[in-house]
Amino acid sequence: MGSAGPHLFGFGACHILAGFYLQHRPLPGFFAERIVPDDGFAGAHVFATDGFVAFDFHGYSRRDRLLAHHDKGWSAHNPGWHSRIEPVDVDLLDTAALNARKMLGPDQYLHDPRPRASAFVQRRDHVRDAKQARQSAGPTS
Repeated sequence: MGSAGPHLFGFGACHILAGFYLQHRPLPGFFAERIVPDDGFAGAHVFATDGFVAFDFHGYSRRDRLLAHHDKGWSAHNPGWHSRIEPVDVDLLDTAALNARKMLGPDQYLHDPRPRASAFVQRRDHVRDAKQARQSAGPTS
């Protein structure tokens, strides 16, 4: 899908997708969290969650599965990789606030990611997809 697809949101613009999600609130009760790697490591990620279900460039999943998947992927290739989870206390679409946290604002990308975030969010059946994620069983991986 190239840069026009969801991959953009998996490689550096995840905060824009989460910000758009929270601005348009397709489901109530969601807020943003950020995975912050230990000093010296890459692998930060921002997603929207209600505390049990998460939404990011994969769509909806259980929050614990998203965290386990992210941890497994980064730690497999980066010995000693660890992270912490922080609540996001900034407007994820505000360039100045994002720049202060060393993140790009939506107007600082070569192509504005907001239309892609809008399309990604709008093409989902949020109630159905969140319900499926909430009901998913089995071990995290």
